[in-house]
Amino acid sequence: MMEANNAGDHTYPHQPVLYHEVLSVLRPRSGGHYIDATVGAGGHSRGILESSRPDGSLLGFEIDPQALAIASQRLSVYKDRVTLVQASYTTLLDEMQRLGWPGVDGIVIDLGVSSMQVDSAGRGFSFQADGPLDMRFSPMQTVTAAHLVNTLDEVQLADILWRYGEELQSRQIARAICANRPFESTLQLADLIKRVGKRSHDRIHPATRTFQALRIAVNQELQAIEVFLPQAVEALLPGGILAVISFHSLEDRLVKQYFRRESKDCLCPPRQTVCTCGHRAQIVEVSRRPIVAAETEVSSNPRARSAKLRVVQKKLA
Repeated sequence: MMEANNAGDHTYPHQPVLYHEVLSVLRPRSGGHYIDATVGAGGHSRGILESSRPDGSLLGFEIDPQALAIASQRLSVYKDRVTLVQASYTTLLDEMQRLGWPGVDGIVIDLGVSSMQVDSAGRGFSFQADGPLDMRFSPMQTVTAAHLVNTLDEVQLADILWRYGEELQSRQIARAICANRPFESTLQLADLIKRVGKRSHDRIHPATRTFQALRIAVNQELQAIEVFLPQAVEALLPGGILAVISFHSLEDRLVKQYFRRESKDCLCPPRQTVCTCGHRAQIVEVSRRPIVAAETEVSSNPRARSAKLRVVQKKLA
């Protein structure tokens, strides 16, 4: 959901990452059924609906009520061609069943954090502006970043920072957090990490990995991806396309490994001469290398630099 300025859209000042690339691989058509699993402000959804005129249909998921309100207003012009639900993309098959859709022609999911969330200090995602340690995608969620920071023990905190942030100084940071809590604000935590952490050679802010780790833990993002991917493949009609945009190595690794596994006919160990697993490939990788943003897009939206688009097609038979 990372979004950038779009001079071509005067009704809304944002456009999602890899917009043209997503439409190119999905190839929306009139009469098709499509899913935007992370609607955000509606950028990808709008492109799909425009490209599938006059009667393509779209089901959109968004758990953030603020983003959903914007998307609902922006996409209202498409009337009954679009159905938006405030729900996690992990409920994809349930929502399809409610609509009576037996399958879909294409699915896009953008796993990035929306710029609307990052730029809003009150949401607690940013270490560059002071706000509450929240980081929830939806206010319906009960666990906040403050809850994790102020209640977990040192070992649990270090594990989260290492597992979800790949933070090399996870133990030192966890120890310092436990010695100086409670923490209530983003800058309070970021300032502590700056004092404790050693300078990074890649010039990223010292708090970057810790904040990423807490956000992923709060929203259980990796677990949600693991639930979503099999559902998405099941939902596709033969020949249907699944396009996944990720922004960090943990997400991309999950997606890559799942796509590789489900594009193989046998998962038995290489030394085993006779297949006993019975596994059959469900998908075909459109490209083994991810699609990345062009320099022109990166120059106008630096957040696009880390975006990776992986695409698979449901096997025809």
